Amino acid sequence: QVQLVESGGGLVQAGGSLRLSCVASGTIFSINAMAWYRQAPGKQRELVARITTGGSTVYADSVKGRFSISGDNAKNTVDLRMNVLKPDDTAVYYCNTVARRSIRAPAEDYWGKGTLVTVSS
Repeated sequence: QVQLVESGGGLVQAGGSLRLSCVASGTIFSINAMAWYRQAPGKQRELVARITTGGSTVYADSVKGRFSISGDNAKNTVDLRMNVLKPDDTAVYYCNTVARRSIRAPAEDYWGKGTLVTVSS
């Protein structure tokens, strides 16, 4: 199995910053990409940012210019630096990876349990 463990959530005032970290462990043959998603109360889970092992990044329009994703392929980690946080950024943030457990295994989605980010106004 592949396990993802997030850290770094918490309570911050609007305009503040937080950094989320995630580490993937377990039986990992290869990782295609790592990403952060979020789910606010009453809303669907949405992609926040994704980074491939080649370094290509994708951001949700709502976070462009404020959030930055980075990864360490050797350590199977991904960080999300969040600046100028807004109350609308309040959500549970989930780490995600698309990984293969062996050379013959298909690429599959794996999820962390999530970390709560609360931005007060």
